[in-house]
Amino acid sequence: MEVTSRPRVKICCIGSLEEALIAIRHGADAVGLVSAMPSGPGPIPEDQIAAIAANLPPAVGSFLLTCKQNAAAIIDQQRRVRVNTIQICDSMGPGEYQTLREELPGLSIVQVIHVNGPDVVDEATSVAPFVNGILLDSGNQKLPVKELGGTGRTHDWTISARIREAVQVPVFLAGGLSFANVAEALIKVGPFGVDVCTGVRTEGKLDEEKLSAFFAAIGRGRDL
Repeated sequence: MEVTSRPRVKICCIGSLEEALIAIRHGADAVGLVSAMPSGPGPIPEDQIAAIAANLPPAVGSFLLTCKQNAAAIIDQQRRVRVNTIQICDSMGPGEYQTLREELPGLSIVQVIHVNGPDVVDEATSVAPFVNGILLDSGNQKLPVKELGGTGRTHDWTISARIREAVQVPVFLAGGLSFANVAEALIKVGPFGVDVCTGVRTEGKLDEEKLSAFFAAIGRGRDL
């Protein structure tokens, strides 16, 4: 697949306003702010999420990563943190999306689909009409302690490509991306955007050298 324009880039697991501004300086279009999760890296308190979101440049996406599975809980959370995008990391019933739309007009809703088999293509196509975007990750909701992101693992990109071709909303690709493989991922999947957490960190901290290498690799992928 030919990549003709730079994908949107979301840097996830942001832990402070300083990290957010570093990511933006390197070219991030959006930052991910992780609320309480059953497992995985990067959760920060809601008051910290609110403070970061309130101080971002206007054009930057602020994504709240939530594990909540009902609209009422997500609405309450959003009213505390005031981000511009809700990233739902677990499954949710179709009726819940309508409630979110009615109560949070103007907010973008991105649903995470964890790519762990070909049957998730149907899951993605059934959810797509209710959301503004889909994010393909490598978690596992069936484990005793759910993995809802930040695993550092890649998944089967051929399935991701099938989902991108099947849905009519923007698709973000996540899961084990780094400067070493993002160019290949862009060619094989052709996503609207990419999302990275562990691939631009060293010992949990945002690594500016890895950030620079990641954005350089995206440029190479676009030019191939």
